Amino acid sequence: MEERDYPDIVSRSALKKWGWTDTLIDRYLGDPDELGTNPISPSGPDVKYYKKERIQETERRSEVKEALVKVLEKRNGSALGTDRKTPSRASSPKRGKTSQRGARDSIAHRIGAASGKRLVIVESPAKARTVGQILGNRYVVTASQGHVRDLPKGKMGVDLDNDFEPSYVTMRDKMPLVKEIKRAGDEAADIYLATDPDREGEAISWHLQTAAGWDKATANPPKRVVFHEITKDAVEEAFKHPREIDMKLVNAQQARRILDRLVGYQISPLLGKRVQRGTSAGRVQSVSLRLVTDREKEIQAFIPVESWSLDAELHKAADQAALHSIKGNRQRLTISAEEEARGYESELKEAAYAVAEVRKREVRQRPAAPFTTSTLQQEAGRKLRFTAQRTMSVAQQLYEGLTVGSEGSVGLITYMRTDSVQVAETAVQEARLYIGDKYGKDYLPDKPRAYRTRTKSAQEAHEAIRPTAIGRSPDSLKPYLTTEQFRLYGLIWARMLASQMADALSDATTVNIDAACKPLADGEEGRVFKTLYMEGKDEGDAEEASNSLPELAVGDALNCNSLEANQHFTQPPPRFTEATLVKAMEERGIGRPSTYAPTIGVLLARNYVSKENNSLHPSLLGTTVSDLLTQFFTDIMDPDFTAYMEEKLDEVSQGEREWVPMLQEFYGPFAEHLDNANENMPRVKPEDEATDEVCENCEKPMVIKTGRFGRFMACTGYPQCRTTRQIKETGEGASASADTETDEICEQCGKPMVLKTGRFGQFIACSDYPTCKNTHPMKTGAKCPLCDGDLVERGSRRGVFYGCSNYPECKYTNNRRPLPDPCPECDGLMVGNRDGSSACTVCAWKAAAPEATDAEASGSSQEQELATVGD
Repeated sequence: MEERDYPDIVSRSALKKWGWTDTLIDRYLGDPDELGTNPISPSGPDVKYYKKERIQETERRSEVKEALVKVLEKRNGSALGTDRKTPSRASSPKRGKTSQRGARDSIAHRIGAASGKRLVIVESPAKARTVGQILGNRYVVTASQGHVRDLPKGKMGVDLDNDFEPSYVTMRDKMPLVKEIKRAGDEAADIYLATDPDREGEAISWHLQTAAGWDKATANPPKRVVFHEITKDAVEEAFKHPREIDMKLVNAQQARRILDRLVGYQISPLLGKRVQRGTSAGRVQSVSLRLVTDREKEIQAFIPVESWSLDAELHKAADQAALHSIKGNRQRLTISAEEEARGYESELKEAAYAVAEVRKREVRQRPAAPFTTSTLQQEAGRKLRFTAQRTMSVAQQLYEGLTVGSEGSVGLITYMRTDSVQVAETAVQEARLYIGDKYGKDYLPDKPRAYRTRTKSAQEAHEAIRPTAIGRSPDSLKPYLTTEQFRLYGLIWARMLASQMADALSDATTVNIDAACKPLADGEEGRVFKTLYMEGKDEGDAEEASNSLPELAVGDALNCNSLEANQHFTQPPPRFTEATLVKAMEERGIGRPSTYAPTIGVLLARNYVSKENNSLHPSLLGTTVSDLLTQFFTDIMDPDFTAYMEEKLDEVSQGEREWVPMLQEFYGPFAEHLDNANENMPRVKPEDEATDEVCENCEKPMVIKTGRFGRFMACTGYPQCRTTRQIKETGEGASASADTETDEICEQCGKPMVLKTGRFGQFIACSDYPTCKNTHPMKTGAKCPLCDGDLVERGSRRGVFYGCSNYPECKYTNNRRPLPDPCPECDGLMVGNRDGSSACTVCAWKAAAPEATDAEASGSSQEQELATVGD
């Protein structure tokens, strides 16, 4: 790249025309050299200017030069990747909005020239960048952006009379992309399908091959390559050993998809008629809902049991010793009433206490295995307060690759959808070398640790989730990662490192103490009680002497400073959190690693459950749906039956069972249950939830109702009074739940900031309210395209919108939710659309919506026009 002749000073926006992106500017140029008046709005934010000399000096650095070249190549490739001539504006016919959108989409989907090269297809643009950098310019790497074919929306798409034959269609928004992929594949010397190494990835490859017509190619059919980490060694090794598409895995995915469609598309309309519009059911979703509702019923039916304990504070001990038993009787003493407790208390008040036995032993604690999908979601939920979906989203970014200094784009962790705890031998040896060098031989076990997967249906061909290079410590990567990426990577890195360390050692001391009581009456012997004190101490702990157990010997006399009788009650089982629900799903065999997070997301989105202080509470609607389904679809709602079906799908993936007979075995009894439900399921209207709020128009009580678009508040005076109010669900009765802690610190008083909920939604406020009244809106994680301020969520009577935090200086607003990740093509602002897709506000790049569940699709009255593909 030749040296550019810039003006003396260059604005930030002008730099972007030369290939600089916001990320590159922030990383290599940093703060501007001077500020100038905004030419568009004099009252708006200042324009940031950079000096010519500093820009040119920075561009001489090899990594900067390489990054700028890549940005320009991407822009030129997307705009000039075809030989077709573009007609001039004068000679072009006028086009409406629809045709213009189609033209933009076709440009966005164009793939660079692949003639004579090798075409590689992966799922996402981020993964494509990383793999492309590894393979070099002999390969053209492009992304399918997920599935390109699926069952149609608006109808079931499964022929029940013809062995459950699916009618796949190419998704309408993927048609230009499939056309471009086919063109590039026809020009390429070889085609490689490098989608993810699981059933879903195998199915995506098969659909791509079929949609492009390559399944009929006999001369040079596409090759399938699989790698579990996106590193140079792993990718190059995979390309040395290509294989054909594994139809056993494809059939297992097909069977699951059809099974879910049979359940969702036939039960959901029934629920819509008998409960309320918009309700849905799903094979995994509904049984997961039952786990939550059954736990709530256990809590409501729980009867606390009273018990008492007697705790003595003894002179030589640092803590209390609890009454254990009567000497001569090993069974623990149970005290169920206060009268009994007071009797023992009076006996023990003047007892003589003496040490009867001191036992010491060494306790070893083995480290936990590296993460699986389930354990990662659980630990991230406990330690980082991440939801399951948030955990998987960040893990996907770490897997697909991020730019790390001079290394360029590299995958930082192995594939994140796995139920195996096995680790490659090379990774184990790398971890052992790191531990020996960093911490010393005392922290290294004699031989490498090997872990066994407890999940019966685990796919042992996969690896556990681990860093691709243990030498990349979290601190070394911190400048290149977002806060979320850094925290999750640190969790994965520490777990992998600890899994190969020596056992943690601690000393446990147990002291038995005899309490000899005085006789209660003349001629009687006083009873002798045993009390117990236990202490655990980690090896090397430097505890204060006042907080540790003193040296005690058998026969030592102890003075009793105080004696208390304390009342206790048994506690009901705790409500599920996202982490514990994932654990329960894994233990019961409900779903698979790829389904845990989406399932919980659907339960929350459908208002079947709500989150209060991190716990999942079933709503009245959720309980009603669960009870009806349990009554009329016993098998579907049975966790054991759901686990049984997962085992059958595993057998299909291993070639031990054919998928059509498996579906026939399921559908016969299911059809009978469905007929019975259509005839006998009653119409049930969920009860309204009472609140303490009053209508501002007629002063009648307000209640919470659930409609097609979620929960809202309405006046009980309906239809005379039609007052309604938007709410943000945060707790029972729509009242705000306890404030949620955040990582932010108040800039005015230095106290922690908390998440609160007001009339127009959530906002951040100082925890020292009302002394400090500092507040600010919720940040979206995206930057304002005009002034680099934070884009925040704001509310009005018309609903939610998004604006710049520098208002009123900057008046930028957007009705679509800004997304934190920039456009992969031009680093422009990405926004989310109502259909779940996302789009760039600068260029024509678009991303399809995540695949909808069958229940969601059936709940919608809108049908999407799709092009049928010959099957």
